[in-house]
Amino acid sequence: MDLSGHLLLGLQTSMSPINLLYALMGCFLGTAIGVLPGLGPAATIAMLLPATFAMPPVTALIMLAGIFYGAQYGGSTTAILVNLPGETSSVVTALDGYQMARQGKAGRALAVAALSSFFAGTVCTLLIALFAPPLAEIALKFGPAEYFSLMALGLIASIVLAHGSILHALGMIILGLLLGLVGTDVNSGIQRYTFDLPELSDGIGFVIVAMGMFGIGEIVANLQHESTRDVSIKEVKGLWPTKEDFLRSIAPTLRGTALGSILGILPGGGAALASFGAYALEKKVSKNRHEFGKGAVEGVAAPEAANNAGAQMSFIPMLTLGIPANPVMALMIGAMIIQGVQPGPSVMTEQPELFWGLIVSMWVGNLMLLVLNLPLIGMWVKMITIPYRYLFPMIIVFCAIGVFSLNNAHFDVYLMALFGVVGYVFKKLDCEPAPLLLGFILGPMMEEFLRRALLLSKGDPLVLLTRPISAAMLALAVLLLGLVLFPAFLGTREEAFQEE
Repeated sequence: MDLSGHLLLGLQTSMSPINLLYALMGCFLGTAIGVLPGLGPAATIAMLLPATFAMPPVTALIMLAGIFYGAQYGGSTTAILVNLPGETSSVVTALDGYQMARQGKAGRALAVAALSSFFAGTVCTLLIALFAPPLAEIALKFGPAEYFSLMALGLIASIVLAHGSILHALGMIILGLLLGLVGTDVNSGIQRYTFDLPELSDGIGFVIVAMGMFGIGEIVANLQHESTRDVSIKEVKGLWPTKEDFLRSIAPTLRGTALGSILGILPGGGAALASFGAYALEKKVSKNRHEFGKGAVEGVAAPEAANNAGAQMSFIPMLTLGIPANPVMALMIGAMIIQGVQPGPSVMTEQPELFWGLIVSMWVGNLMLLVLNLPLIGMWVKMITIPYRYLFPMIIVFCAIGVFSLNNAHFDVYLMALFGVVGYVFKKLDCEPAPLLLGFILGPMMEEFLRRALLLSKGDPLVLLTRPISAAMLALAVLLLGLVLFPAFLGTREEAFQEE
């Protein structure tokens, strides 16, 4: 079947009434989550994982994907209206978007953000459709050694591209790898790090860690910001850019889309790194650089295009290789495993409806978001005013019910609460939980692929270096580690994440 046939199959799948309904629910919920500061897509998807058990796999993934890119749209709303980004990737949007709002141009800023995001989403959906199949075909030729090296490269890249201290990111990766070892060893049957607790014999549940670290931990951390939220803009008018806004937005949107498409594939920062990089690039190349920080429309168009492009392109390594580029993709892989779908290149050949249905649903979802964001802006403004103290008890109860429903075990709820406390402590220590989750997901997979590689080579570890693709990826991983040690690179890295 050629590309047009695959896209037609995806269109039929994504346009079924049930999938359209859940795509709309995901987009609406994602936008709402992006609008409410402190509730990110990772926390929301973690909380909703138990609810996906009863859904068909493609329906569940379409809804979760809608939440992810919907949050990229919604995050810009609070960034522009109240200078409080709902998402990390919307931090730089606040710099010029909020200044435009203070000048009475809030509607124009929101429209530019929505239109540039829609353009980037449309382009990236096409890129995924074009490049995912050949990448999946290449991945089918990978052996255990290549997969192990690829995952090692992904973990090291996530350390380099993580926000904050590299040492913190390395520590979180190692902790995630150790947590992934808890449970019964599949080959020997020996229990590891269970402390003689029978509840840990099957390992720590992925949903428990995700919901504790991203759900409870983030919610508690955001309670301290409740008093700083001030909504002075009650009404937004003029929801359409002027001709000048359009003309000034075209080039930044194109550059942001291109940069986000490249950076979104890399493990680590993804959408956040893309938006910071796009803003820095526009400040250097724009003819209106003197307006940046004072309400430049380019400062809204470029990062919004970049973060949406970065978010959607992160689906490529997840769909083709089964490797998560960010915590949300790790959660998506968790959802696939829960549904009995083995992530990786075989999905495209064994379950084409799921693969192509998800890809086409991204464009459908972006169209829904364009329709949702502009006409319903009044509702989003009112939602920002809801006091967080009314929301967080309901969210915690929802988390507890979701975790308990997994195994009907009180121990899981206590464990989630423990990870919530740990997540909050890490937040206060400026340690991102994202590398931990990537390590937790990839650790057991790396161990399994390493064992297979050693079994096939009769215990010879040099198999990782004698296979060309594996050796090239390990060499690249060593090069990235070497870069980390150079002070000049550290300075460039810190500058990339600078919130000027």
